[in-house]
Amino acid sequence: MRLIQTIKNIFKIEDLRARLFYTFGIILLYRLGKYVTLPGIDPSQLANLKHQTNSGLMGLLDMFSGGAFSQASIFALGIMPYISASIVVQLLGIVFPYFQKLQKEGESGRRKMNQYTRYLTIAVLVLQAPTYLVNLTHTLPASAFILSGTFFQVSSVIILTAGTMFVMWLGEKITDKGIGNGISLIIMIGIVARMPANFVFEAGTRMNGAGGAIALIVEILFLFVVVLGVILLVQGTRRVPVQYARRIVGNKQYGGVRQYIPLKVNAAGVMPIIFAQAIMMLPMIIAGYTSSGSGFVVAFSNMYGFWYNLVTAILIIVFTYFYTAITINPVQMAEDMKKNGGFIPGIKPGRRTVEFLDTIMSRITFPGSIFLAIVAIMPSLAVKAGVTSQFAQFYGGTSLLILVGVILDTLQQIESHLLMRHYDGLMKTGRVKGRSGSVTSI
Repeated sequence: MRLIQTIKNIFKIEDLRARLFYTFGIILLYRLGKYVTLPGIDPSQLANLKHQTNSGLMGLLDMFSGGAFSQASIFALGIMPYISASIVVQLLGIVFPYFQKLQKEGESGRRKMNQYTRYLTIAVLVLQAPTYLVNLTHTLPASAFILSGTFFQVSSVIILTAGTMFVMWLGEKITDKGIGNGISLIIMIGIVARMPANFVFEAGTRMNGAGGAIALIVEILFLFVVVLGVILLVQGTRRVPVQYARRIVGNKQYGGVRQYIPLKVNAAGVMPIIFAQAIMMLPMIIAGYTSSGSGFVVAFSNMYGFWYNLVTAILIIVFTYFYTAITINPVQMAEDMKKNGGFIPGIKPGRRTVEFLDTIMSRITFPGSIFLAIVAIMPSLAVKAGVTSQFAQFYGGTSLLILVGVILDTLQQIESHLLMRHYDGLMKTGRVKGRSGSVTSI
């Protein structure tokens, strides 16, 4: 069979085999860290914390940490503080000229930006770690704390901060010596780790309740359809032809060929969902600090309610246009084409080219933003259809986009290794197309 032969070819390549084993080893180390509970906490008394993370905002945090959040683990904060810091640094590159300059300086600028991201990650951790400890204090019984007081608080903040920084280091090692983007893989593994248990729970609920096996099969088929839709969203592009003029320099000929600019349908990636969810968290935070919230607060703190999902969808559409506008610069693209002797057939260089590219991006961004909004609210629709909240998380939202994007990226890298050694790729026709970026650019 072709699959078996492809697997054999993968392990025939010594470098690829070594990278795969290295990646699996790092992932195993990360997963083992989930079971190391913070010193001073009795791991046998975490039932209340696990119940708190079954659904809602806490459920999302637990999913992105691979279950470490509900285990009061040394990796409880996961990699999300680093992702938050990365987003902030990206936005700084849009606003401040200094960061814009760093983005254009190549490798040296990238190293500097990574350094600022690490510093900001530590600052975020110093703020988030005490908040996590406060939540533990209010959730767990007093008997769960073997240690208490200032020593426990300070030591736990240091351990949680060091835990996230260690996870960051593991991700960087995967990127350097393994296969795929390390940070993205770590987040994906955290999502995938919860899938088997949640599927078993969903299957048990369906088999013992209404619908039985038929309802479970329908759920699986619908999930398969949603995944196919997300793959099309991640891979969807509009190819714009660019003709390069023929130039002769010395004895060499340059240009005279037609190439294509792939404009992505979902150029903003997962960022609009992250921005929208960050804003929609505010009513939940307000409701958590008030004993009797108003009707507005109650309506917008229900993740499965109509108004919450309607406003979330609208925000995602708006943020998709906003983030696409700040990441895709038609003026710069037109200037680059002009400098290299290129032009779009039938379109005059300069302002006309800018207007053409801007029109194309607006047309393909609209359906992409609509579909992205549908994907984001799909878990809520699945819950309304009777799917358990734990399993509904895999029907859409940030988790499914990350899952599909990271898998495509990793497969693309594996296929590149195969093709470089003159082996067949992973697919019989065509090539695997990933999003070619970190998790913040899914």
